Amino acid sequence: MKIAFFDVKPYDKQFFDKVAKERGVTVKYFETKLTEDTVTLAKGSDAVCVFVNDTVNANVIDGLYNLGIKMIALRCAGYNNVDVKHAFGKIHVFRVPAYSPYAVAEHAMAMLLTSIRRIHKAYIRTRDFNFSLNGLSGFDLNGKTVGVIGTGKIGRVFIDICKGFNMNVLAYDKYPSRELEEQNKAKYVELEELFKNSDVISLHCPLTEETYHIIDKNSIDLCKKGVVIINTSRGALVDAEHLLSAIKERKVGAACLDVYEEESELFFEDFSGHIIDDDVLARLISMPNVIVTSHQAFLTAEALENIANTTIDNLCNFIKNGECSNEICYRCGKTEDCKKGKCF
Repeated sequence: MKIAFFDVKPYDKQFFDKVAKERGVTVKYFETKLTEDTVTLAKGSDAVCVFVNDTVNANVIDGLYNLGIKMIALRCAGYNNVDVKHAFGKIHVFRVPAYSPYAVAEHAMAMLLTSIRRIHKAYIRTRDFNFSLNGLSGFDLNGKTVGVIGTGKIGRVFIDICKGFNMNVLAYDKYPSRELEEQNKAKYVELEELFKNSDVISLHCPLTEETYHIIDKNSIDLCKKGVVIINTSRGALVDAEHLLSAIKERKVGAACLDVYEEESELFFEDFSGHIIDDDVLARLISMPNVIVTSHQAFLTAEALENIANTTIDNLCNFIKNGECSNEICYRCGKTEDCKKGKCF
């Protein structure tokens, strides 16, 4: 089996080379993203492997289909960049539903602690031998209320971490977990109550029509003054312009963003010697109470190893058995995997 990998970085190769050799798979790496202009690079391959910022729209899918490619392997959990409706009946699409919920949840807490305890500012000061504590006052997490939107695997790990800090947890999910409430780990509430009563809000839900801009002017208006917002899920969950306005108005006390709505042309690349045209992102980064990381919450050795293994296994299992439990099924009409594994 030959696989064309798009938008590849050195850390991808390190783990995929090892797994590909073990499975007897041939891989060809491309640093460029998959787009309508680059789709022909996949010629001669049996499958393509893509990441979050690759474009897998109808035209790209048709291009791949015309090249005889029958499989698209996402090396990530989210698939909002894939036109799964158009792929139906043409190309099988697989994802990695869970690579390391600990990696993402721990990164969310790391950003929160860094922000509220001003660790990033203290680090810069002490490197200049400035040991003043002025302006570095934070606040305890103990006893504070955190609102967790999305209680899947990542959200639950984040809740466990928050409980370790003795925080009160309010949760919202379209499909609540009775187990979380029975174990007294979280209290499920409606979104309005969560927004009104949370000191910290952390997003761990997928991007759907329902969750698009779940953080916008209306939801921020409901929040406490000084609320901290964390997003390690998908950029478009947050309306960045309204977030920026709320920060300028001192309504939002801090923001921790590992993802950004317009990140596709910026994140994962080095623009340190360039002028950024995105004024909203530039303003957010310039704010002293905003921390931005470039979609790195998943980036741990454990997660990368799991991603490589699951991605290659998805393809190999389908070739061998004609089905894969991680196939995305449009026929189901759900944003979840097809448990039957047979979409066509």
